[in-house]
Amino acid sequence: MTLINTSFLSELQIEKENYGAAIGAQWIPTQGTSINSVSPVDAAVIGKVNLATETEYNQVVTAAQDAFSTWRLIPAPQRGEIVRQIGNALREQKEALGKLVSYEMGKSLQEGLGEVQEMIDICDFAVGLSRQLYGLTIHSERPAHRMYEQWHPLGVVGIISAFNFPVAVWAWNSMLAWVCGDVCVWKPSEKVPLTAIACQKIVQKIFEANEVPAGICGLVIGDATIGKTMAEDPRIALISATGSTRMGKSVAAAVGARLGKSILELGGNNAMIITENADLEIAIPGAVFGAVGTAGQRCTSTRRLLIHESQFEAMKSKLTHAYQQITIGNPLDEQYHMGPLIDQDAVKAYETARVKIAAEGGKVVVEGGVLTGIGYESGYYVKPCIYEMAPHHQMVREETFAPILYLTKYKNLDEAIQIQNNVPQGLSSAIMTNNLRESELFLSHAGSDCGIANVNIGTSGAEIGGAFGGEKETGGGRESGSDAWKAYMRRQTNTINYSKELPLAQGIKFDF
Repeated sequence: MTLINTSFLSELQIEKENYGAAIGAQWIPTQGTSINSVSPVDAAVIGKVNLATETEYNQVVTAAQDAFSTWRLIPAPQRGEIVRQIGNALREQKEALGKLVSYEMGKSLQEGLGEVQEMIDICDFAVGLSRQLYGLTIHSERPAHRMYEQWHPLGVVGIISAFNFPVAVWAWNSMLAWVCGDVCVWKPSEKVPLTAIACQKIVQKIFEANEVPAGICGLVIGDATIGKTMAEDPRIALISATGSTRMGKSVAAAVGARLGKSILELGGNNAMIITENADLEIAIPGAVFGAVGTAGQRCTSTRRLLIHESQFEAMKSKLTHAYQQITIGNPLDEQYHMGPLIDQDAVKAYETARVKIAAEGGKVVVEGGVLTGIGYESGYYVKPCIYEMAPHHQMVREETFAPILYLTKYKNLDEAIQIQNNVPQGLSSAIMTNNLRESELFLSHAGSDCGIANVNIGTSGAEIGGAFGGEKETGGGRESGSDAWKAYMRRQTNTINYSKELPLAQGIKFDF
């Protein structure tokens, strides 16, 4: 393994030992156990973090409540101006933060830089949004009355993010929440704590410079008990949680029990349909990046290829050839397409899945395996693999967070859509076709049941302009663009009577 230049750590002010809780620029001495952030790239300890306990958590939430009373009264365009400054600060730190994302999480440097760019993009989106938090004017049935809707901030927004997108998903939520007038408390994944600390340090400088309350931006790095506490805390108006379906169901139950609000972005088992009219020169790169990008650890990763019988052998041959070209190694070195899995547990899950696939009769198209030796010292590097399997097998219906791709043959498009939809998850989907009727059927009421449905692009990769999220066991939440901002606000209907009388609705008379 080539010695990695980690000067980006000092540029981002990452220390060897760090506290796991912050109120703006104030770092709170945390009393929890100490954990190491271990890079999956080379197994090096990047830094230590003392986890937060419920005591420090309560300090952060109390500060957030106090800050909300001030922040909500600042005009939305002024809040947007502060977010604009955050976007500029991220531009200045894009290279350093992108390298940290790559080193701590294991995704390729191109993907790490792309993730920071998503943060910048959502800042730009939020700045424009700060002048467009529109309500509706409604015609009243009563004379000399005016009705309208307006939107108010909710309060404290709790953000629980996953390891695979350690900074972008937080930004999707926080930038929208901030322009909407909310304040944020962030619990990142314990697997990637240093990226969260870096973001806190970048953002808090902007809030300090604008002389607004520090509690607007809170950070709590803790174990699963902190996440449980957040979900059950009535002071948290909205919980936005990204992770597994199992975790999401637990959060939904806790938040629902107190009638709170939640945004859930959970598992995906995404399929790409290759029709008889598909252009395979487009389909191949879309399928390969979807399957091996981020080492198959995206919620939008392509897990299943449903291929028309007339294209099956050609597609399989081209995929096999393409997989032979994939380079695996240090993700900070741009010659490599794929980096490591996040940790040893992920490697075990990958190996367990391969054993189960074999037991279910999966036919090997491209052999997998764990990579060892020079360049793979961390032990987290694996080979992407492909299996030919019928859609009814249990492993095909489950999500394995690893670069495992299933190929299934189909006869007609109705059958392919049925196969695609016949899984518990409903996040992303795609069809490759040059036939207008096929693409329109796929996008119709009788087509894909996923929150994202693409034509002639892959399942992986989303622009911030559109709302991101899925259905069924994916959770139903929506983040990022379009009108996803409404989830961070409460709707209020107002009626104004400017007459000299009090007419009642529906013509009711109440004279006395």
